[in-house]
Amino acid sequence: MRKTRILICDDQPLIRSSLALILGTEEDFEVVGTAADGQEAVTLALELTPDVVLMDIQMPVLDGVGATAQITAVSAAKVVVLTTFDRDDYLFAAIDAGASGFLLKNTEPEMIIAAVHAAADGQALLSPEVTLRIIQRGTVAAQGSVAQSASGSITPGDQRILDELTAREREVLTALASGKSNVEIAGTLFVSEATVKTHLSNILSKAGLRDRVQAVVFAYRVGLIPSTEV
Repeated sequence: MRKTRILICDDQPLIRSSLALILGTEEDFEVVGTAADGQEAVTLALELTPDVVLMDIQMPVLDGVGATAQITAVSAAKVVVLTTFDRDDYLFAAIDAGASGFLLKNTEPEMIIAAVHAAADGQALLSPEVTLRIIQRGTVAAQGSVAQSASGSITPGDQRILDELTAREREVLTALASGKSNVEIAGTLFVSEATVKTHLSNILSKAGLRDRVQAVVFAYRVGLIPSTEV
């Protein structure tokens, strides 16, 4: 059985050791290295070729946003960001940088393990608190303004993409942005999980989006989930 190779990046030794201990309980995980700052994370990512990188945001030398951008630009590693919400703007910038998931540092161990599994499988996992906090703080405005979409002012490019989506694809995207998993979406729409995955793949392809994280942002931006609902 091939193990998922994991690199942990955090400037706090206790956090690094705790994460390594949590992830080490999984038989199919292997923590291949730890880094104390973003620059070290970039160096080790190139050297150790991890499948998933757990990335802190605020660090010395190079922050998590810069490190995420460099790692995703030169490797296939998936980056899951850990945050304490000290700087929500960093969080949203990390989406552009290529992050595939977001978790709070006080997240239950089971959620951290699930996030690594999801990232390794090419999916993404966003803590519900993270998604709501980003929307509520207005950081989505940096990529298109929820307020504009709520008032019907969608950019021509976004409107074109929206028009290309089928009715079912819109339903799947709306459910995804509401925080539902593939299994929950399948149950809601009375289709198979495989069908949901196919619809999500089509959505990402049509919209030119990298992953589920960007799909959630797009859904809020075009008003499929009005900001008043959060």
